[in-house]
Amino acid sequence: MFESVQGLLDEHAAIQAQLGDPAVYADQKLARKLGRRSAQLNGIVEAYHRWEAISDDLSAAKEMADEDPEFAAEVPELEAALDTAAAKLRRLLIPRDPDDARNVILEVKGGEGGDEAALFAADLLRMYTRYAESRGWKTELISATESDLGGYKDVQMAVKGSSNDPAEGVYARLKFEGGVHRVQRVPVTESQGRIHTSAAGVLVLPEVDEPEELEINQNDLKIDVYRSSGPGGQSVNTTDSAVRITHLPTGIVVAMQNEKSQLQNREAGMRVLRARILAHQQEQIDAENSAQRKSQIRTMDRSERIRTYNYPENRIADHRTGYKAYNLDQVMNGDLEPVIQSAIEMDEQARLDAIGD
Repeated sequence: MFESVQGLLDEHAAIQAQLGDPAVYADQKLARKLGRRSAQLNGIVEAYHRWEAISDDLSAAKEMADEDPEFAAEVPELEAALDTAAAKLRRLLIPRDPDDARNVILEVKGGEGGDEAALFAADLLRMYTRYAESRGWKTELISATESDLGGYKDVQMAVKGSSNDPAEGVYARLKFEGGVHRVQRVPVTESQGRIHTSAAGVLVLPEVDEPEELEINQNDLKIDVYRSSGPGGQSVNTTDSAVRITHLPTGIVVAMQNEKSQLQNREAGMRVLRARILAHQQEQIDAENSAQRKSQIRTMDRSERIRTYNYPENRIADHRTGYKAYNLDQVMNGDLEPVIQSAIEMDEQARLDAIGD
């Protein structure tokens, strides 16, 4: 059982030797890569050694059971502990998404529902900001287009974590948020007290660590400049500081206007563009591997309605996992972990099933 672990144990030992060499840290990119892989393997190594130790204890207890009743009494407990340790190790051996350890750029866009959808987009951004704070992550507002009532037509926020462990990575936990979020509530603009349904779209992009990691040929870019505009379309800048970048090979377009200078908007735009191209490349890989890959969450259609937020009933419901709870007020204040965990568990089970097939 777990014969494949030996290769990972050897890899872990080799990485530890490399990380013990001061010369490695002259190449920060390599050091980060080794650190991330080490963090991922640490859990597997610890889980394997625990499983191995319990297995040895169980064998010894069985051998002594006929001679000593105390050893016989330990056998059922050790068997249960071994099953638990084996299940944990089996889950850790599930192939991880290569982007799990990355930070993210999170985009929220108001959808159907006009001003109410824009207000809901702002509520979602606040929810993610509070969730990030609860995990000790840092957030940075990159770009925002406000609506007349103070919501967001669209907004982009970078979320940065501090752990090298892919299981604790920002993308590992937020990637399941991509899709259409539906809200049912009485809008502030509704004078009759009627409940309306509107929606906002969320897109979660793994962020490129270093510009050199994803080379973009400047000849593949079409860059246009124009004047920034605010809510309602009014001009808020008398110079051509806003930037629109088009990546010709993929057709991906990024527009940025929040910064005061053209250079700053271009830098912010390139940051988002790299993340979108990285996501585009991963989508192509997912499509090519779709026959073998059984996880339905990572590759879901971004137009899919994934969750409903019902304010009159204080209910949150995830349509993929079946999760339902009546603490929407707490969720909107950042208590999102149980909802996210339900998606993680569903994804892990799908991957386990794929391994067993």
